[in-house]
Amino acid sequence: MSTDFDTEKATASGWFRQLRDQIVAAFEALEDSHSTGPLSDAAPARFEVSETKRASDDGSDAGGGLMSVMRGGRVFEKVGVNVSAVYGSLGERAQAAMMARKGLPGMSGDPRFWASGISLVAHMQNPHVPAVHMNTRMFWTPHAWWFGGGSDLNPCIEYDADTAHFHATQKAHLDPHGAAHYPRFKDWADEYFYIPHRHRARGVGGIFMDDYCSNDWAADFALTQDIGRAFLPAFVPLVEKRRSQSFSEADRDTQLIHRGLYAEYNLVYDRGTKFGLETGHDANAVLMSLPPLAKWV
Repeated sequence: MSTDFDTEKATASGWFRQLRDQIVAAFEALEDSHSTGPLSDAAPARFEVSETKRASDDGSDAGGGLMSVMRGGRVFEKVGVNVSAVYGSLGERAQAAMMARKGLPGMSGDPRFWASGISLVAHMQNPHVPAVHMNTRMFWTPHAWWFGGGSDLNPCIEYDADTAHFHATQKAHLDPHGAAHYPRFKDWADEYFYIPHRHRARGVGGIFMDDYCSNDWAADFALTQDIGRAFLPAFVPLVEKRRSQSFSEADRDTQLIHRGLYAEYNLVYDRGTKFGLETGHDANAVLMSLPPLAKWV
């Protein structure tokens, strides 16, 4: 694959930024509209936005992005929404991992890469409101391109109706692209978001894809866009339903212990965390997913 895909790169990174703007606005609106129940008398929080930079080995421009974090709100205890577009050359370890996972030919002759995406993790004030994760991304090398991402729900107190709504919304957005996508991506999420040393899933699942390339860029990008579009209608109604429920100290304790599972997964198994740290991206942005407080028994 010799093309640099310049138009496609710009289109994808522009979409991720647009989706980021929509989500930030929706989450600040949830802060504003929380009028009854726990913490409703507190001031609504706002996102703090800062630029991030990828550190290259030779000091050259290697891209970056925006890190947007909101802390201590009425509804959100900590939520981060990051976008980035980074580029450069893959180091030997990253090249080896890429070849092993994707079956790519040796990249030493041209180890360039470009990657852009959006990454979101929300940890909530009310234990009845589920934590959530979403990301979508595009990755390019001179040898191949692909998309990845999805979203998954991480409640500490599970409600079957909430799980059903989250999954049904994902399915509705995937079905126009082919009936096989939702069951495949659901199974993929169940496999990926599993914590082997705990012998359990991180949450109640969702959808996930990686290394996705049908060789039709426009179709794959449209699918990736609809994975992103599914997020707000899948998640916001659950926040609106649960944010005013009262909760006990025992509920809060359950929440903090569940967050420990989330932290363990992201630090030990998550491929995005490993890739971001190994390729020199801003560590604070990479580790934005970690909860503000957690507990281990």
